[in-house]
Amino acid sequence: MSRKQAKKTKKKGTSSHNTLKGVLDITRSGIGYVIVENLPNDILVRPNDFNTALHGDTVRVQVFGGAKKSGRQQGAVVDVLQRKQTEFLGKIEIGKNAAFFTADTEKPMPDIFIPDTALNGAKDNDRVIVRITEWEKQKKPVGTVVQVMDAGNEGDMAMKEILMENGFPLFFPENVLEEAARIPDTISQDEIDLRRDCRDVLTFTIDPVDAKDFDDAISIRLLKNGLYEIGVHIADVSHYVEPDTALDKEAYDRATSVYLPDRVAPMLPEHISNVLCSLRPHEDKLTFSAVFQITDTGEIKQYWLGKTVIHSNHRFTYEEVQEIIEKGEDLYHGEIFLLNRLAQQFRAQRFSKGAINFSSQEVRFKLDETGKPIGIMVKESKEAHQLIEEFMLLANRVVAENVGRVKVNKKDLPFPYRVHDTPDEMKLLPFVEFAKKYGHTFDTKTPEGIAESFNQMLQDVQGKPEQHVLEQLGIRTMAKAIYTTENIGHYGLGFKHYCHFTSPIRRYPDVLVHRILHDVLKGSVEPEKKLEAKCKHCSEKERSAMEAERAANKYKQVEYMKEFLGEEFEGVISGVAAFGFWVETIEHKCEGLVSINSLLDYDDFRHIESDYSLVGMRSGRKFAMGDKVRIKVVAANLTKRQLDYEWVITSSLKEEQGEAKGAKRPYPVPKPKSKGRSPKKKGK
Repeated sequence: MSRKQAKKTKKKGTSSHNTLKGVLDITRSGIGYVIVENLPNDILVRPNDFNTALHGDTVRVQVFGGAKKSGRQQGAVVDVLQRKQTEFLGKIEIGKNAAFFTADTEKPMPDIFIPDTALNGAKDNDRVIVRITEWEKQKKPVGTVVQVMDAGNEGDMAMKEILMENGFPLFFPENVLEEAARIPDTISQDEIDLRRDCRDVLTFTIDPVDAKDFDDAISIRLLKNGLYEIGVHIADVSHYVEPDTALDKEAYDRATSVYLPDRVAPMLPEHISNVLCSLRPHEDKLTFSAVFQITDTGEIKQYWLGKTVIHSNHRFTYEEVQEIIEKGEDLYHGEIFLLNRLAQQFRAQRFSKGAINFSSQEVRFKLDETGKPIGIMVKESKEAHQLIEEFMLLANRVVAENVGRVKVNKKDLPFPYRVHDTPDEMKLLPFVEFAKKYGHTFDTKTPEGIAESFNQMLQDVQGKPEQHVLEQLGIRTMAKAIYTTENIGHYGLGFKHYCHFTSPIRRYPDVLVHRILHDVLKGSVEPEKKLEAKCKHCSEKERSAMEAERAANKYKQVEYMKEFLGEEFEGVISGVAAFGFWVETIEHKCEGLVSINSLLDYDDFRHIESDYSLVGMRSGRKFAMGDKVRIKVVAANLTKRQLDYEWVITSSLKEEQGEAKGAKRPYPVPKPKSKGRSPKKKGK
């Protein structure tokens, strides 16, 4: 079928089975490829056939034949199902008759027409954020200026651009804000009467020092039967965010809050996330709770799930709770001691039953009033964090187990489980071989054996030079956790049933879990037919949020290290490739690339993939993951979010270099390929 025939078919009406759904990827040259799941080759789409689709949009494409040269299938976009991005950062040009906006993007896209009524104070050549408001086919897109940027604050623009590039809008639509504002702040007595009243039980929250959205609270009291009643109370977002409302649609589209170093892009408007639903101290709040009766030794005798109303007595930070644990004094220290002891018991039980004890370091930036980084701290997971983590894990597991027993028409009830698959063999086996070099053996016969081997290795490497490299490579062998209705269990946690129930202010899957659990408890369950598609969407948005957070952290690292150009630091090799190796500074945890070109004066290096290393052909000098090296900061590119380092050769190495000139090469070097004919041999 030709392209003209395909367009004629579209005009007559195209049935869904003639088209495919995928994501449009536009190259810098302007050619597009629609990536379709489970299709071996992408579908080529030429610019004239984008039909208003932009890079990253989810589209429906009609295939009409193969390209003559490549044989690749070609097609045309017939419908844009979901826009990845509707807001863009760029420059506005205002002429006598019209104003146009050009986006700052490497991906080709048309200029956006801005009507005079939509300039909102923007002047010629201003940097602005524009939102596309309409776009008819065969015409230019039309937009409105939503914010004029402060030209002097590059960091602010960079953070906003990162959010928009990853599909997270900066502003909530007016109808969503209006809907949120109409929700009453007061709780009616009728609503309280429908719930279990927990307001007279000691309750408190434990959160980061800068948190405003308090998702969860813990209550504790001693019962007459000698058991401890411990409640895990979660903000009842589903009470306020009802299905099929503008508020619900916006929350689903975003699917998650995004946490950047200097700001939060919330899933829900501030009136809901920081006021109505946030479990602030000394206020009555509506919650969905898991209430446990637990013995002094950590045995769970029974639990109850249902809607509650609570009244938090105190707001703790993690630092305050950690100080109470370490010093044994201050407010509610007896209760915190007990909760911490139980949490550590739960933690030990998890690891004994197959959970994997991976720990990773996170950085936190100290910022000045303009958002510029002036210091970097490493966040540690201490007992205060583990206290909250273990009780949240308990609630998540029990909710999933409870719903997992429900059958509808003799089938399992569709439910958004949080699952984690066993390690991929292709990634695991090279890691196992690498770990052997450090004396660690793995039992790869069963998933349980792999988990046990991982834990033994993680325990054995504590404090050793190879700890960092084995931990990082071990994490990379792991599968990524996702949301799905197919319950395969959570390998990393060692749970057969697991879901996300405890953070509905910042995660949409938790809202779905609350709704389904509420229906189950009422006994009126109606299976959600599109639940798997919703799970997939939430998993994709989670990945986008992680990419945004990673990019923002990298930007702040580059912004910080820009002040240290020319200075030297100690670092650890964190990755190796054929074109160089990455080094993470010990002091700041800032990663930069040492290019292989910068090593040419020292030696000719080859990439030994199985050994995660670069090896010098003359000197035998090896750069391997986990090695300590000294580097100099030579470039800090904020636009590319990239740091460039150079390896610093110490005086002792310079001496070694001189001695090694005649040394035997430790690895065979491939002979250069002959260019043209070989020269004629001279006669004997």
